[in-house]
Amino acid sequence: MQTTQKPIIVLLILLFISTLTSYAPLSAQDDKFVVVLDAGHGGHDSGNIGNGHSEKNIALKVTLEVGKELAKNPDIKVIYTRKTDVFIELHERANIANKADADLFVSIHCNAHSSQASGTETFVLGEKNTGRNFDVAKRENEVIFLEDNYKENYEGFDPSSPESTIAIGIEQEVYVEQSIVLARKIEDNFISKAKRKSRGLKQASLLVIRNTYMPSVLVEVGFLTNKSEGSYLNTAAGQSKMATAIKTAILDYKKELDLNVGSHIIGATPEIKLDIEAEDPPRIIEGVTFKVQIAASSRDLEPKPYNFKGLSDITRDYTGKVYKYFSGKTSDYNEIIRLQEEARKAYSGAFIVAYKGDKRISMSEALNSDSD
Repeated sequence: MQTTQKPIIVLLILLFISTLTSYAPLSAQDDKFVVVLDAGHGGHDSGNIGNGHSEKNIALKVTLEVGKELAKNPDIKVIYTRKTDVFIELHERANIANKADADLFVSIHCNAHSSQASGTETFVLGEKNTGRNFDVAKRENEVIFLEDNYKENYEGFDPSSPESTIAIGIEQEVYVEQSIVLARKIEDNFISKAKRKSRGLKQASLLVIRNTYMPSVLVEVGFLTNKSEGSYLNTAAGQSKMATAIKTAILDYKKELDLNVGSHIIGATPEIKLDIEAEDPPRIIEGVTFKVQIAASSRDLEPKPYNFKGLSDITRDYTGKVYKYFSGKTSDYNEIIRLQEEARKAYSGAFIVAYKGDKRISMSEALNSDSD
């Protein structure tokens, strides 16, 4: 009996070691920064054909070039929603990103207009569906009509209805702040790296990014309907320039997250103008806690002064794959302004945030509660 048990025990040990070994690469891979690249349109969905140029083909070529360059970084894993001329449903593009637990989702398109409009635009999700923003959202969202089960997949969503487009912004709301940071970097690089005209950062309710659970942007690399711009985007040189600008923006975004980001704070936009004298008496806002946000990073840093340029009373909060770091904690509004002034000596973009319990609230809501 003992002689038959020994080989079995040895076999089980070997299987156990083999299992541990097989999991090692997976855990290493999980540590990578995952970027999902989405080439707009594809297959029987051609996108726009401005001046005879094919949006689906140009978007794919730019996307593949971005991915090829990003893949050179050993810390980045690139996933494509499509690598060939195939049709992928809009909801499936988001599913691919969510299943991959991606850190970023970037959808690449080419623009169109009845005029000779030109320039790049990068969209994040939002409810500002007026004027041309709604036109862009409507055009991109109407792709669902090419899907067999669009009524089931999109629960009665109507691309022509402003009410429908407003309703889809809720799921992505937590990531809009980070999406804006990436979008700004992309547009800045289109100007500085690719030397292109930028129409800026826009917000619109776009189905392709509505259900992604990570920072997500939709990039319009230019207008195929513009004769000059369409010709440029149809060249290998033009596609390479645009791809390089997008790639550089993504790397800059990742670097900003990986480091203690200093003054380049995600969402570093004070909500109200602060003006107070040092000798002002305490102004306690009951039920509200103020903090000074000094940094945001993908790294889990010890909340110690040596990690944050000597600042004290450091706390952190994990939201949407990003650790946010704060200095100070008080219900005294005048005190938090003094703490902000001190923090700005080390982090020029430091700004004040307010909480009621565990819920973050706007500064205007926090200060209005003082007069209740």
